Parts: sequence; C-alpha cells; structure tokens
Amino acid sequence: MATAFNPIADFSKMLEGFNFPGVDKTSLIEARRKDLEALGEANRLAFEGMQAVVQKQAEMLSASVREIQAAAQQMTGGSPTDVMAKQGEFVQHSIKKAVDNMREIAEMAQKSQADALAAITKRAEQSIDETKTLLPRT
Repeated sequence: MATAFNPIADFSKMLEGFNFPGVDKTSLIEARRKDLEALGEANRLAFEGMQAVVQKQAEMLSASVREIQAAAQQMTGGSPTDVMAKQGEFVQHSIKKAVDNMREIAEMAQKSQADALAAITKRAEQSIDETKTLLPRT
C-alpha cells in the first residue's frame, strides 16, 4: 500500500537530520506549512475563477442561441428590404454583444488571476517577515 505524499512530514523528517544552531525548527516547519496553504488557496481561487469564466461563457452561448432563434423568426416575412434591414441590425447587435462578452470574460479572468496572485504575494511577504525572525542575529 502506497503512502500519501505529505510535504510537511517529509520536510520535518529531513530537518531532523540537520542541526541549525539558533534556528527554531518548529517555526520553520510552520512557515513552510503556511506556504503550502497559501499555494492551495491560490489554486482554489484560480480554479473557482476558471469555473466562473466557463459558466459565464456557457450562459453567453445559450443567450446567443436564443437571440439567433428569435431573430430568425422575426426575419421571416416582409419585403426583402425589411429583411435585409433586420439582418443588418441583428449583425450590428451581435458584434456589439460579442465585444461586450469578450470584455466581461477578460475582466473575470483578470480578477481571478489577481486574486490568486494576491494570495501568493501576501504569503511571500509574511514569509520574508518570518524568515527575518527565524534567522539568528549575529
């Protein structure tokens, strides 16, 4: 039976073999645990952002299909000039809607990436502060 990978336990075992004068091993292990938690949080935020983008794209596609179906029904009948005018309006509306949708998706993706990066950046700043307190003063 294979054992599950546990980076904190593996790191703890590795540290047992070394003696670092003036370094608190427990604090060092705790800092690495927090690093892994921050990575997990960043991954969770990125995944949730990706799910939201995919869900929004599905909603947009569904709305587009409904609009196309409605437009197709409205464009039947009438003079050829009326039909062409309706088609032109539909094309203009569709292009504007597509650009708006692309902008919204890009903004969602950017926010998701910014949130994930913020989680990592926050932990990096904490880690620097922790490292300063862990290192022995000379």
